[in-house]
Amino acid sequence: MGQTASQANQPPPSSPQKSGSGCPVPHDSPAASKPAACPVDHGSSSKAPALAECPVGHDGTALNPLNQIPNLSQTPAPHQTSSLPVDRTSSSIPRDHAGNWDYPSPQQFYNALVRKGWETPEEHVEMMVQIHNFLNEKAWEEVLKWEKMAHGDDVRLARFKGRPGELSPKARFYLFAGWLLPSRFNTEPPFDRHDWVVQRPKTGEEVRYVIDYYSAPPEPDGSPVFSLDVRPALDSVGSIGMRMKVATEEAWRSFREKENGTE
Repeated sequence: MGQTASQANQPPPSSPQKSGSGCPVPHDSPAASKPAACPVDHGSSSKAPALAECPVGHDGTALNPLNQIPNLSQTPAPHQTSSLPVDRTSSSIPRDHAGNWDYPSPQQFYNALVRKGWETPEEHVEMMVQIHNFLNEKAWEEVLKWEKMAHGDDVRLARFKGRPGELSPKARFYLFAGWLLPSRFNTEPPFDRHDWVVQRPKTGEEVRYVIDYYSAPPEPDGSPVFSLDVRPALDSVGSIGMRMKVATEEAWRSFREKENGTE
């Protein structure tokens, strides 16, 4: 629980990690051998931010205040040369009693990229959308693991916000550890961060989760791998208790495995 590696091998709803077929990333291209990273090429535009971020703006700019989803147009962008699908995929993430959250269509996704000034090949947009959706599905799976331990699986994603460029305290700690021990810890910062607020309908309680998105070394066949560090924020007594319980269990499990290995 917490940090988990996920291979971007198919669009959501996702199958067990590192299984299945139909990876949205073309492995016959030279880029397939590079380490996994945010699917958006942030080096292609002088307007791109220093740190990678989700192209769908969750920063409060032009957002629907009821659901924190940007009001993105389905109309082709100026100078767009090819048509992009306008169908939106429904996620497995409950929004309310009426249904689940919907992911942006490839056209909406492309419009978000254009709005942020990123030069993006139109033929890659559908693959980017699949990876974006895949990572969100994996993040929700990790949230459910925490919730089942503490409460149950009757939870909803009430709202969320992207916070690219804002390092969480844990990410800062790991960067410092990587500076001290680069052979043991990752020296790269997360390429994105989201804060998700989960609601427990039975009690009305809301719990904030922090999600750090990291690149991980690719598979031998070039398939990209992403590592998600999902955990409840340390802003409530209940969340602190959950984190302590999991940390204790993981430490005890590691101790027993080492002990059994020496016998």
